[in-house]
Amino acid sequence: MIKYLGSKKKLLAPIAEAVSLFPEARSVIDLFSGTSRVGHHLKAHDYQVFSNDHNTYASILSRCYVQADREDWISDVERLVEEFNALPGIPGFITETYCENSRYFQPKNGARIDAIRDAIAAKDLDPELEAIMLVSLMEAADRVDSTTGVQMAYLKSWAARSNNDLCLRVPAVLPRAANGKSHSFQLEAYEAARQLEADIAYIDPPYNQHSYLGNYHIWETLVRWDAPEVYGIAAKRIDVRDRKSEYNSKKTFQEAFARLLRTVRANAMVISFSDEGFISRDEMEALIGSLYGGQARVLTMSHDYKRYVGAQIGIHNLKGEKVGAVSHLRNKEFIFIVSKPDFPMTESVRPEPQTLF
Repeated sequence: MIKYLGSKKKLLAPIAEAVSLFPEARSVIDLFSGTSRVGHHLKAHDYQVFSNDHNTYASILSRCYVQADREDWISDVERLVEEFNALPGIPGFITETYCENSRYFQPKNGARIDAIRDAIAAKDLDPELEAIMLVSLMEAADRVDSTTGVQMAYLKSWAARSNNDLCLRVPAVLPRAANGKSHSFQLEAYEAARQLEADIAYIDPPYNQHSYLGNYHIWETLVRWDAPEVYGIAAKRIDVRDRKSEYNSKKTFQEAFARLLRTVRANAMVISFSDEGFISRDEMEALIGSLYGGQARVLTMSHDYKRYVGAQIGIHNLKGEKVGAVSHLRNKEFIFIVSKPDFPMTESVRPEPQTLF
């Protein structure tokens, strides 16, 4: 899967363990799906997953990794991957914008991205099959980019991986889960909470000022294929300025998050959060303890966690020049578990936190 700020790759086992505390659970809502790494993992454990994210690139990822079932598409995907890998490059919007006017990809790979994206559009594929092919292209581009892992800026000198030739692979699409077909949605989180219902809700909100759209604007453009106006050295989509999330502001986060939690239609919630977030552990525990008529059961798991890749590399300006050092390299990741008092829960709970590298 693509490199991603806030990825829960190393928290997948604890998250799955938290969900498994509820033996009668068969379905999970993922309200902020991002790369769909968590939804994909839960589907692999046979949960029916309802995956949601308001960004288009994230909804495409979830349509591929959560909604699509391998048995329906694998032969078509293998055929198309072979066909598209044979295409020569044809320079277009990606090449001009992200290779020549900026330096995210080598021009040879930008031209291949342009050619393959046009070919996907020309096929008029079923939405699930199209999503799988778009994810294959997104991941191929991610393997040859020249960034620190976010698209706030590109590196001053080309990353070694950017010299490799872009090559599509078949994404790790899963067979249908035993508990039913999963589905992908593109709604604002509050609307998804209001409309969707499941046994458990997994909630991993943005909890600081970093905008996912701003950090992954190229993927938004790649899947929407709308040749947007761009601005600045980073060549961000112009709508990054306007598409703001209330979860990216300390002023609005707590009220918005409390409203969301009160709206969720589930018997239990598993919430990922960090000690770098806008509210503290004590504030979060007080908030979730007030749910379900004040009768909520609350459990908190704490994990020492290596910070995102940008923190490890250091602070850089828009030209890719290192201009400072970060204050700390590790933080605490929390998994808060809250449930209705009558929703059956196992007593098997790990007592000790883990250190995740």
